[in-house]
Amino acid sequence: MFKTRKEIVFVILAGIFITNAVVAELIGGKLIQVGPFVMSIGILPWPVVFLTTDLINEYFGEKGVKKLSFITACLIAYAFLILFMAIVIPAAKGISPVNDEQFQAVFGQSMWIIIGSLIAFMASQLIDVWIFWFFKRRTGERKIWLRTTGSTVISQLFDSFIVLGIAFWLPGKINFETFLSSALIGYTFKLSIAIILTPLIYAGHHLIKKYLDEDPDHKKSKHRK
Repeated sequence: MFKTRKEIVFVILAGIFITNAVVAELIGGKLIQVGPFVMSIGILPWPVVFLTTDLINEYFGEKGVKKLSFITACLIAYAFLILFMAIVIPAAKGISPVNDEQFQAVFGQSMWIIIGSLIAFMASQLIDVWIFWFFKRRTGERKIWLRTTGSTVISQLFDSFIVLGIAFWLPGKINFETFLSSALIGYTFKLSIAIILTPLIYAGHHLIKKYLDEDPDHKKSKHRK
C-alpha cells in the first residue's frame, strides 16, 4: 500500500492532525473553568495539533502543511454541514434517547462560530508555516525549539483573537473588555502548552528521523541531495 516509510509517517501524522482539529471544533461549545479562568474545552486537542503541525513542517515542508490545512478546513466545514442536517432532521419522538433540544444544545453552532473557527484555523496555520520556515531558513537543522515554539506562539496569538472576535465580539455577544481578556487568557494557556510540549517535539523528531533513516529509499534520496 505504502511505497516508503515517509508515506507511512505522513499518513499517521495527517490522521492525528485532522482528527484532533475536527474534534476541537465539535466540542468547542463547552466552557470549563480552570481556577479563576473560563475557556473552551475545545482547547484540549490543540496541543496535539501544534505537535503534528511542527513535525509535518519539519519533514514534509510548507506545501505539505498548507495542503493538509486546506483539506482539514474542508473537512471541518463538511462536519458542520452534516451536523446541521442532523439538527434539522427531527428525532423520533418517544423513541430516540436524545431529543431535538438536547442534540441542539450539544452540537448546535451559530454561523458566526463556524465562520470564526474556519477563518481562525486557516489564518493561524498559514502564519505558523510562514514563521516556522522563516526561522528554519536562518538556523538550518539547529534550534528546533525556536522554529516550533516561535511559530506556535505567533500563530496562536492571531487564532485566539480571530475566533473570539468573529464568533462573539462582532455579533455583540460579548463586550470589548470581555473579548480582550478571554482572548488573552486563551492565548496564555496555549503559550504555556507550546512551551511544555517542546521536549515532545524533540522526542517526535528523534523517533521519526530514526525510523526514516532505517529506510533504504530514504537513505538513497539523502545521498542524491
